Amino acid sequence: MGAYNRIDRISEEVKKELSFVIRALKDPRLKGTMVSVINVTVTKDLRFAKAYISVFGDDKTKKDALCALAGASGFIRKEIGNRIDLRYTPEFSFVLDDSIEYGSHINEVLKNL
Repeated sequence: MGAYNRIDRISEEVKKELSFVIRALKDPRLKGTMVSVINVTVTKDLRFAKAYISVFGDDKTKKDALCALAGASGFIRKEIGNRIDLRYTPEFSFVLDDSIEYGSHINEVLKNL
């Protein structure tokens, strides 16, 4: 049980720091784009992390943002390693999460009823 709490705490800390690092990226594909980190799951061995990202905009904007994040994954990993003292700094994979957009759509549907 203790190990799961530790992994959860690490995942939350990585999520918080990842949000700061993404905001600091200077990639032109991310300028003016609202990118939110919804969740981060870190494996037990701390080698890999899956970041669920929400991007506000059309499909091209979302694709560009994911490409920009994938391209900056080495820089992101280095920055997270500098900010959080872990034995291993995880490798990041980014997954698009449409839950906020879907929730907004459901809210509009309910409003129109």
